[in-house]
Amino acid sequence: MQTDESSGEAEVPGGALRPLHPNQIWVLRVRTLIFILVLLGAALAADAGPLRESELAAGLVPGLVALLGLAATIALPRRRYRAWGYREDEEEIHIRHGLVVRIRTIVPFGRVQHIDLAQGPLERPFGLFTLILHTAGTRGSSVRLPGLAQGEAEAMRDRIRARIRQDLV
Repeated sequence: MQTDESSGEAEVPGGALRPLHPNQIWVLRVRTLIFILVLLGAALAADAGPLRESELAAGLVPGLVALLGLAATIALPRRRYRAWGYREDEEEIHIRHGLVVRIRTIVPFGRVQHIDLAQGPLERPFGLFTLILHTAGTRGSSVRLPGLAQGEAEAMRDRIRARIRQDLV
């Protein structure tokens, strides 16, 4: 797989994948920061309690957690963002994501039963939506595509819905 760094699109068989909206990096940073703050709280509690009986210097564990958390908050969201990509073809949508385990999902529009647009409390300030395609079947019957601007998410929903209606006629 080759990546065109200037456009942020990755080359895959069948064409380039589009990146998510750039604001998705900030959503990922906020999520990472929340996780790090929970870990830091646990480290502070351990430092005030059980770790006081050890020979570790006071504040060492919370300091390390804070330092690693800062590095993770800066580096990981951008890498996670770059791992995402999508392409809408005439008959299907291709979605790629994952850093360690790379997942490529192809959803034929003929399998889509209904479509949702979701916007959580972290996405709302950044104007982002998640497109959710519900497909026939039980295992993996919904496919999520986060990080879409409202206009793009609504346009994709409408195009997919039109294709589903065409298939029914």
